[in-house]
Amino acid sequence: MIATVTLNPAVDHTIQLESIPGPGGVARTDTDRFDAGGKGINVSQYLQALGAETVATGLVGGFLGQYIRQELQVDEIPTDLIEIEGRTRLNTTILDSDAEYKINHSGPTVDESVVDDVIDVLHRHDPAMVLIGGSFPSGLESHAVDRIARAGSWETSVDIGGGVLAALEADYALCKPNRTELQEATGAAVDSLDDCIRAAEQLRTQGFERVVTSLGADGALVVDSERMLHAAALDVEVADTVGAGDAMLSGVLFELTAGNNSEQALRRGIAVASRMVSVPGTRLPETENIEALAEAVEITEHSHPTGQ
Repeated sequence: MIATVTLNPAVDHTIQLESIPGPGGVARTDTDRFDAGGKGINVSQYLQALGAETVATGLVGGFLGQYIRQELQVDEIPTDLIEIEGRTRLNTTILDSDAEYKINHSGPTVDESVVDDVIDVLHRHDPAMVLIGGSFPSGLESHAVDRIARAGSWETSVDIGGGVLAALEADYALCKPNRTELQEATGAAVDSLDDCIRAAEQLRTQGFERVVTSLGADGALVVDSERMLHAAALDVEVADTVGAGDAMLSGVLFELTAGNNSEQALRRGIAVASRMVSVPGTRLPETENIEALAEAVEITEHSHPTGQ
């Protein structure tokens, strides 16, 4: 089982407009949607769609927190959520014909004791893998992640900000920075693919068994102790990039927890992400052609600088 931990979940509101209005203008639309979101919650939704066993936990509160509970129940996503006094945040994505705009709330303030509640939930489910994803609400810092990673026999993966990645002290099975987060975590250049490979290897030696880096239109990388693999992005029509990184991570974790290798994980990750970006919102469309998409992913192996 893969348990996901979302310390600062959100309701994702996606709006589609013909164009962004100017100052004082009003735009109207009949095309919008609300989704239960946050990195860990997204990954649990995608894992469920792929057929993996998962449970989603996290901190929810207020009417938006109740909406997340209801939506996950409707979608039959197994959950064990923790109620807090603050209000769950709302994240808004606005799409027009030329661009994508994101407005994310910071989230509630919580007491550090909620980490004990999270650990209790995880012990109750005894997962093989724990994924901790997303931003922190006010009141929590990087040592909260280290506490969760060290609290049980599970392996721990993280999809969090670059500054937090650099501050972690426990050992981790995997981290998944994007290009910007990779630079923040290492201070290294990430302008070229070779730059990203070197930065990912640098990050791996800081306590991560694998580094999975999403590069947008440039595809993705997986660096472990044996191989450095780059996957080109598939040629698909992009409707919305919200949730793409979470979709990729779900495919990677699906393969790794099944005992498969980094190449198989990268192929599956790219395939799931390509399905995700083909539709607006954060709900994964049908996955019947995932196997064919995974086979179509072009993988290039690069030389490992350590000689391993």
